[in-house]
Amino acid sequence: MGKFAVAGAPTRRRVIGQAGTLALGVAAPSLLRVGPAFAAYPDRAIKIVVPNTPGGPSDIIARILAASLQGAIGGSVVVENKGGGGSNIGMGYVARADGDGYTLLLATSAYAVNPGLYETLPYDPFKDFAPIAELATSPNVFAVKPELGVRTMKEFIALAKSDPAKFNVSTPPVGTTPQLEAEVLKAREGLAKMASIVFAGGGEALQALLSNTVQLSSGVLAPAHPQIKGGNVRGLAVTGEARWHDLPDIPTMAEAGFPDFVFETYTALLAPAKTPPEIVARLEKETLAILARPEMRERLVQGGFQVQAKDGKGHMARVVREVPMYRNIIAQAKIEKLR
Repeated sequence: MGKFAVAGAPTRRRVIGQAGTLALGVAAPSLLRVGPAFAAYPDRAIKIVVPNTPGGPSDIIARILAASLQGAIGGSVVVENKGGGGSNIGMGYVARADGDGYTLLLATSAYAVNPGLYETLPYDPFKDFAPIAELATSPNVFAVKPELGVRTMKEFIALAKSDPAKFNVSTPPVGTTPQLEAEVLKAREGLAKMASIVFAGGGEALQALLSNTVQLSSGVLAPAHPQIKGGNVRGLAVTGEARWHDLPDIPTMAEAGFPDFVFETYTALLAPAKTPPEIVARLEKETLAILARPEMRERLVQGGFQVQAKDGKGHMARVVREVPMYRNIIAQAKIEKLR
């Protein structure tokens, strides 16, 4: 090739050398900027956005985590509630936030459910976020009043089938895991005539059972737990993979004779997609360390949650599995898509 070289043209070695010098000249200031910025992180308040109203399960976990994370990273961590739109408002807000590590999302199962429930979304669950960690899950529970006279799910189904038009089930809003599991139960057991009464919140759905407005409640375990312990309602089955630690007499749905019936409400921490990997890694490390503390686990268990402590990769495995799963459930239940 040497004899075809143009006179005066730079050699390949010289071009590579000049390119390397140029790259160093460009990259070095960038590295100098990123290094100190990361070392100083956080130099202002970190905001954890909860896409739900205050007082709910996700809000409780966010505030517990914020207090511990604040001490671990040496900076202020605050919680901001941005409820509405089935959690889409808050999730869309974080998806569009600067990827600087100062705006995080405390997501729930709505993150995986909403892609199949809404016609359009302000976020892409696979592209718009960098997962940090999965925090905890809470199983749901099917419950009745003791006066109904049934002690198992099979007994309730048999009673409801005798005259389904006289029975109904209360649930939290459309798209929540308790609402979806109720529709799955009705579809599988041929109870299409059993009405679903949807309430604005889980507390109201449980109150409908307590006031005998409905005969069956499908809801998150946490608000039902004290009522079950107090004997005001009877838990027929939990929808987690295992029995709840202090309700050993209540079987899982699988144990009750309903295989492949696991519905959990999970919580996870995520950042906008363009957040620097080193910041995501630090938040992941600190969050998992917090969840490993015995006192933190005990506090969450007492609140009705089971600590999962999965890393970001583990959380995305759930998202990859559950987005199509919930999309199929919603389609099979013929739930009309929301706008």
